[in-house]
Amino acid sequence: MPGWAILFPAMDGLSFFIAYLLGSIPFGLLLTALAGEGDIREIGSGNIGATNVLRTGRKGLAAATLVLDCAKGAAAVLLAQNFWSHGVPYAAAGVFLGHLYPVWLKFRGGKGVATFFGILIPLLPTAAAVYAAVWLILLLTVRISSVAGMAAAASAPVTAAILGNEAIFPMLLGFALLVLWKHRENILRLKAGTEPRIGRAKA
Repeated sequence: MPGWAILFPAMDGLSFFIAYLLGSIPFGLLLTALAGEGDIREIGSGNIGATNVLRTGRKGLAAATLVLDCAKGAAAVLLAQNFWSHGVPYAAAGVFLGHLYPVWLKFRGGKGVATFFGILIPLLPTAAAVYAAVWLILLLTVRISSVAGMAAAASAPVTAAILGNEAIFPMLLGFALLVLWKHRENILRLKAGTEPRIGRAKA
């Protein structure tokens, strides 16, 4: 028992660390740089996510960024599920925080919408389906990326609560609140009526 008592926190910490490193890979920054589009942090909002990559006019790069940011969230949880199931919440937290606060970018990362979705796919598929539906419906109707992303993130803990997943509800609620915090400038622009819509040039 003493050996297991030491192993559990060590493996949980390792799950978090590996997932953090995975989450902190800035795919938007890397893809735009490799494509000759310069530093994405000097374009539009300065964010490294898919929405800002789209402002380069390269839809393929934006789609690739979205898929890869989502994939790293799913990969972190799947790895934990297969090799150390006890560490799943640590891996989920690690990959999410790695994306939001990557050490190599002075802790200035993305806003977490795609990575949050990726985490949900293996962790709670029903919540992932609701998340995707909310995200896509609002993108197609309201056409404001921040509104769609924040609403989708908020749907995750709500879905978990409805399904009775009390164990992961606090973590998902924390993730949703972090997504809202990362969108604080967008919220101010929404209040001012200056938040740009997808497909419309930013004033």
